[in-house]
Amino acid sequence: MSEAFKTRSPAIVHDRPMDAVDHQDNQAGPRIGLGLPAAIPDVPPGATAEWAGLAENLGFRSLAVIDRLVYDNLDPLVALAAAAAVTEHAELFTTVLNVPWRQSGLMLAKQLWSLERISGGRVVAGLALGGWSEDYRESGISLAGRGAAFDAMLDVMLRAWDGGISGAGGPLPALPSGRPRLLFGGFAPRSYERMAALGTGWVAPLFGFDALLGGIAAAQAAWSAADRSGRPRIAVGRYFSLGPDADSTADKYIHHYYGDQFLAAARPDVLTTPEHLDRELQRLRDAGCDDVLLFPCSADIDQPRRLASVLEL
Repeated sequence: MSEAFKTRSPAIVHDRPMDAVDHQDNQAGPRIGLGLPAAIPDVPPGATAEWAGLAENLGFRSLAVIDRLVYDNLDPLVALAAAAAVTEHAELFTTVLNVPWRQSGLMLAKQLWSLERISGGRVVAGLALGGWSEDYRESGISLAGRGAAFDAMLDVMLRAWDGGISGAGGPLPALPSGRPRLLFGGFAPRSYERMAALGTGWVAPLFGFDALLGGIAAAQAAWSAADRSGRPRIAVGRYFSLGPDADSTADKYIHHYYGDQFLAAARPDVLTTPEHLDRELQRLRDAGCDDVLLFPCSADIDQPRRLASVLEL
């Protein structure tokens, strides 16, 4: 099902048919995706592609990456390109790709355009502002005004994907309408407006259940206010760590990634037992989540196998 809609905001003016309802009735449970180990420090060179191929064979519906600049992680679009090369069906998620500090909307559009083409149309681009101050500082970009920068870059990206940017050799070939699929993250009113105007749904952070509930309510309200049919697709991530050393592995990784500032908030939502995993999936289903993306705390290849066993995929 699709609909055409128009939004006229200060920076975005487009007619783009989008998938109004492109997800299952989640009474059967959310789709389960696997986060790739691209943000695990010192990840072995071949682990990302190995995990991707194994995940699709195990039955995971999607593959996902998270984004940092000043951190020991693979670039998310490079990681997804590696995943695309060894898979055929799994959707490829960014949850989320931080837009403003990348500076060039056309460059980012070309990268996502390329990934969409080589993957056969499997990209679900979760986009947001990004909040790590060092990523902005080292990029020479101010945190102030990043929303306006996002809108300006997004305008260029949409024109590029619609075939509206040309050079000496002609236009960049247009992607099919509404491709790549766009999700938007963030809690500011403008984030929900972008989502309702140009996206297929909202992507939540990797921890914080109360924030998730508030975000879903705001996303649904913005969707209705924009007179969109159906409802927005809701994607959420959670960290997991399974096996004999699950808790110590989770403690080490979450502290390394979030530091002292966010450790206390993030750690309780890390899933380290089959029982906790089951309870959380039920809670996320009941909240209305359509996609749950489970991100590892270790690059150990046994982790996706353990997870698939617990989930009975």
